[in-house]
Amino acid sequence: MPKRRHVHDSLHPVRKLLTRNITALRTPDTMAAENLRSLLKDPELLQSKAYVNGQWVDADDGETFTVTNPATGKTLVDVPNMPQSQVRKAIEHAKSTIKSWSAETAYKRQTLLLAWYSAIMANVDDLALILTKENGKPLAEAKTEITYGASYISWFAAEAVRAYGHTVPAVFPGTRNTVIKQPIGVCGMITPWNFPNAMITRKAAPALAAGCTIVIKAPAETPLSALAICALAERVGIPAGVVNVVTVAKGEREQACGLELTTNPLVSKISFTGSTPVGRLLMKQCSSTLKKMSMELGGNAAFIVFDDADLDLAIEGVITSKFRGAGQTCVCANRIFVHAKVYNEFASRLTDRVKAFKVGDPSEEGVTIGPLITEAGVAKVERHVNDAVEKGARILVGGSRPDAPEGSFFYSPTVLADVPRECAVASEETFGPLAALFKFEQEEDVVTRANDTEVGLAGYFFTKDISRVWRVAERLEVGMVAVNTGMISQACIPFGGVKQSGFGREGGRGGLDEYMVEKLVTIGGIA
Repeated sequence: MPKRRHVHDSLHPVRKLLTRNITALRTPDTMAAENLRSLLKDPELLQSKAYVNGQWVDADDGETFTVTNPATGKTLVDVPNMPQSQVRKAIEHAKSTIKSWSAETAYKRQTLLLAWYSAIMANVDDLALILTKENGKPLAEAKTEITYGASYISWFAAEAVRAYGHTVPAVFPGTRNTVIKQPIGVCGMITPWNFPNAMITRKAAPALAAGCTIVIKAPAETPLSALAICALAERVGIPAGVVNVVTVAKGEREQACGLELTTNPLVSKISFTGSTPVGRLLMKQCSSTLKKMSMELGGNAAFIVFDDADLDLAIEGVITSKFRGAGQTCVCANRIFVHAKVYNEFASRLTDRVKAFKVGDPSEEGVTIGPLITEAGVAKVERHVNDAVEKGARILVGGSRPDAPEGSFFYSPTVLADVPRECAVASEETFGPLAALFKFEQEEDVVTRANDTEVGLAGYFFTKDISRVWRVAERLEVGMVAVNTGMISQACIPFGGVKQSGFGREGGRGGLDEYMVEKLVTIGGIA
């Protein structure tokens, strides 16, 4: 019989909810299976096998692991837990296909990418439901993610035919210099669970447009979204071996998979989205073969509200930035700095908005906050709240685990006021529904505090002063700055960070270059 490893942890006993609205949640049998397939318009999108060289495959040794719904604790499906040797085979298949795929015209690759885009958009409802069930994101947010993820495919389909080279005036007489761009080769992609659709398309679309072949390590918590869009890629005719998805459980096999992708000489590039500590490890492993890398790592975003800010706009911005995905996004506002003159009003209005959130099963109508992905995520939020309160912070709303099904991972959306400078939430990325409010008075001081972190992914600030807009935007040590908005992510912009938030950019006009190399062709003897 196949062995099974479970990717979910048991939940500690829940505590009584302090302040919040929650939909009625029935405690289920946590070992029962949830019949997701019966809810889909196209049941074939729910795949329980990995995809290698155009074939849906089990693990060679039959081992599986269980994917669960974080809102109910129920089993969704078992998927293959693949050994390192099988990951190696996937890489070899991708390598064997690179010659034919890169030889296709850019217009042919564009046509296939546009067909893939159309197939995804035609199946938004099913893809969103799969995402919600395995990730816990409210259904409306899941649909937004599917559309956002698809936008990378349409963007890079257009970029596929714009991989322009250039000519360079030669120093030597009778010589011409031409620079051409070519695909870098096989690309390994290690993607996170918080955007199980969009973080794959953001990497896969430019790689395929450039003429690369890919091996995707699907996140252990949310592999079903990866397999679903892979099924659509197969359906529209993307050739066997061009797109490969391997599935592995947390633990030894996940580590072995990462090691294979980073050390196998057949892989030319690694693209990783995840934590800074894991990024450091992967970078060390890649050094053995000097792979090209792009890394989008941890964040600790500052969200600054100056005294002249439009508070209506600022409240909407912090709701969008902080609580989307239950606070589990890499560009979440983690430290919210509010000027002393508007601090109390901002805190009161934000608290009222958070009290109105509807927490519960994310597949239910009207739910705005779903569960976190794991028990470890809940425990981290709990630790940050308790640490801040012990050091003098006040709970304005939330601050506890709600009553919820056994085996689920909920934490009440929380607002803390009077958060001291020296506490865990000031230096660590929470990755949960916790809005920590810090008070400030001087621009110079708040910019210094915003930059007082080893990472630098995103930053936000709200002001009506156009001089301050440029002054602060240029001084913030981040890769992306949002002024008077809580939204950054778009397919058309360069997404990435500075310092220990990584390097390289995804999206935008330079996104294709991440998967290409420049080659100089010098021709002499021209009379």
